[in-house]
Amino acid sequence: MASAAEQLAANMNFGSFQKATELHKRIWFTLMAMIVYRLGCYIPIPGIDINAFAQAFQGQAGGILGMFNMFSGGAVQRMAIFSLNVMPYISASIIVQLLGTVYPPWEKLRKEGGEAGRKTLNQYTRYLTVILAIFQSASIAIGLQAGQGIVDNPGPFFVISTVVILTGGTMFLMWLGEQITSRGIGNGVSLIIFAGIVAVFPTALFQAFSLARTGTISGGVLLMIAVLLVAVTVAIVFFERSQRRLLVQYPKRQVGNRMFGGDTSFLPLKINTAGVIPPIFASSLLLLPATVMGFLATANLPSWAQWLPGMVGQLQHGQPLFMVFYGLLIVFFCFFYTSIVFNPDETAENLRKYGGFLPGIRPGKRTAEYLDYVLTRLTVIGAAYITVVCLLPEAIISLSGVQQFYLGGTSVLIVVSVTMDTVTQIQSHLLAHQYEGLIKKSKLRGMRGR
Repeated sequence: MASAAEQLAANMNFGSFQKATELHKRIWFTLMAMIVYRLGCYIPIPGIDINAFAQAFQGQAGGILGMFNMFSGGAVQRMAIFSLNVMPYISASIIVQLLGTVYPPWEKLRKEGGEAGRKTLNQYTRYLTVILAIFQSASIAIGLQAGQGIVDNPGPFFVISTVVILTGGTMFLMWLGEQITSRGIGNGVSLIIFAGIVAVFPTALFQAFSLARTGTISGGVLLMIAVLLVAVTVAIVFFERSQRRLLVQYPKRQVGNRMFGGDTSFLPLKINTAGVIPPIFASSLLLLPATVMGFLATANLPSWAQWLPGMVGQLQHGQPLFMVFYGLLIVFFCFFYTSIVFNPDETAENLRKYGGFLPGIRPGKRTAEYLDYVLTRLTVIGAAYITVVCLLPEAIISLSGVQQFYLGGTSVLIVVSVTMDTVTQIQSHLLAHQYEGLIKKSKLRGMRGR
């Protein structure tokens, strides 16, 4: 027999969506926030010769800058105020979470601090975001000055103004993402990255057809890329919906003359517990350093730094060294983020407190060991799946010689996963609205019966 929650979920339709006024407000707020974000991607920073920068950008559009431009929604191509996007915030989150596992005071805040500890760590993340954004924006400003004719009036004022504008843009996007999470439909930072990728989808598709029309790539290669994207999308949906359900039993207990308990439930473990975090984290660690080196490589470098152009060439999109580092970082963050999201010891302790147990497994330490064993095996499969999805399209595109087309598996993974999570969030709000309606009806019936 279906549970009450399943019956409510089955009754969700367009009529229930129309009645959910609170959900309407959240959706409209999210849409307005996305519009503000997209407007900021078209406002260039002052003091830049747009034509000269466009020529410099075209020389690296097929490489790391092209991929970074896709994540930022085309802001890098215009050198807009949101060019850094939320990458400094993501990098700061990585550092804080890493220190939260090895630095005892922060580890105590993460495990025992509760809501107050989480807020403190979030505040540390914001401070670190400011520091990283200042450093990265200063590096970009210095790199722009080193270019030929890109900056109208080079000097300290340009560097300071660029640092203030780019850092302010990143902090505004961080605040906007937090507002979307609390007042919108959730997943604020992921939705910002999602909006940036979706915004450049039409340009990427037009670029692919243009390459096929000019003969740069054949129609067969274009068809193969299209089939690959469809196959990757199907694989993402399959793996993201896949779960390993562990049976949990609760013993019967007698209260007075009645027997309670004896129920069974499932503990769902996703194959990809980390979601889209690993490729986003890996991209944030690879894209920004390579971008800064790309600008510095065009300048007159001293003899000791002549190796920079060669390193930039190896870190370009689709190159073997880039793919090796990218794959290793994805695997690392799959295991690292899964260990943060799901704690086997804590889950086993919660099951023991509420009397639940896994059939054939002794409660306590044995249950934690079994959960860790199952989760490790699932994470291996999930890490392999994400790595293949992110690297296989890049490898095929690289082998086909289409270096100008940078729409790969990473962007498809983020778009599909965030879309599925957003739909789930909307369904959760609809379900909560139906629960509120049932509670109001029950209260009215109770008042009538008096």
